[in-house]
Amino acid sequence: MRIGRLPCGPLNAITDVAGVKVGHRTLMSYDGQVRSGVTAILPNDNPYEERVIGGSFTLNGAGEVSGLVQVNEWGLIETPICLTNTLSVGVVQDAVVQWMVRRHPEIGRRGDVPIPLVGECDDSWLNDIAGGHLRAQHVYEALDRARGGKVREGNVGGGTGMITCDFKAGVGTSSRRFGPPEMSYTLGVLVQSNFGVMNDLRIAGVPVGQVLERDYEGYDRRRVNYGSIIVVFATDAPLLPKQLERVAKRCALGLGRVGSMAAHGSGEIILGFSTTNIVPRHPVGWTGSLVYLHDQHTRDLYEAAIEATEEAVVNSLFAAESMSGFLGRYVPSLPLDDVREIMASRGC
Repeated sequence: MRIGRLPCGPLNAITDVAGVKVGHRTLMSYDGQVRSGVTAILPNDNPYEERVIGGSFTLNGAGEVSGLVQVNEWGLIETPICLTNTLSVGVVQDAVVQWMVRRHPEIGRRGDVPIPLVGECDDSWLNDIAGGHLRAQHVYEALDRARGGKVREGNVGGGTGMITCDFKAGVGTSSRRFGPPEMSYTLGVLVQSNFGVMNDLRIAGVPVGQVLERDYEGYDRRRVNYGSIIVVFATDAPLLPKQLERVAKRCALGLGRVGSMAAHGSGEIILGFSTTNIVPRHPVGWTGSLVYLHDQHTRDLYEAAIEATEEAVVNSLFAAESMSGFLGRYVPSLPLDDVREIMASRGC
């Protein structure tokens, strides 16, 4: 099955963008009460000193990414980006600060203070979210484990307790390459996916959820909480903050392709950065120069954002395994054999 027209990067992951690193710390207790974690994304090895251009778009704001107001004001990202559950945002934010202070002792003393970017989704259906199980040490471990290369997907890190369209999901990633051969670019997406109901689910345009629904009529599922999704994208295409905001809007179109309708209680927040232009914290001189992609050449960039976002959500479902959790609740994985049969019947 192929989603979209553009080719994937070699890993089909956000880490296909050179310099980007991802780390996970997963929390799973033997008694089934804890199903959570944290995922860390680093734009480069030293985002505090080597800030990257950033931008965002909020399709629906029933969610949170701390520090996003400053990103939208300055157009810069200067901290790691972490993803976790809703009630652990404060713990993660404080831990990121301490992790950065260890590396930059001047923070808050002789230097400026950063506001860490921490996104959240509600994993309370499978996780004892109010139990305070995520600790600073877990965040340090996710940050220290961040590497390039292959990215683990599904029930890992911040995605451990997440659900999408009533099936087990979690972290998913994908990438696309675009542009002329002499200067081809890469765009990669990572999602913490936790939205939707079964009937909404579409894969490559096929209403898979509607077909599967009849087999899960008696299945106990979350009813009140529609869930949320955080999308993080990276690209080596040279983009300005407003251009990154426009790319983020196209990621939202990718969510729509999978079935998201950005329901009342769902947060669809999209954050991205370009690795090409580095804005130093301590510049020399009064002026600097930025390279940027002309707007006339953004068509394939937008298509890459749509396709990679759509596939990242699908990959989060394909990689996840069934899970039992808090209060004995159970969430099944997507039945892949049935999905293949449905897709084949539609010529996909």
